[in-house]
Amino acid sequence: MATVRKFEVEQLDNARPHDEVELAVVRLVNCGLEKFIQIDTYGRETREQPRKLSQTTRLDKAAFEKLVELGSKHF
Repeated sequence: MATVRKFEVEQLDNARPHDEVELAVVRLVNCGLEKFIQIDTYGRETREQPRKLSQTTRLDKAAFEKLVELGSKHF
C-alpha cells in the first residue's frame, strides 16, 4: 500500500495501452485525524488468483485536489 501526499508531473511520450482490471473500488477512509481517498484495484479474471487485491493507493486531501486539478487540465 502507498500513501500519496505529493505529485510530480512528467510527460510520457511513448505510452502504450495497459491491461484493464476487472474492478476498482474507491474507499473513503477515516484514519484518526486524517481522511484519505483509497483506490483498490483487483486482478483480471485470467490471473492465477482472479479478483485478488492487486494494488492499493491512498491519497491525502492535498494529493487528491492536485490530481483533480491535473485531470481537469489534461482532459
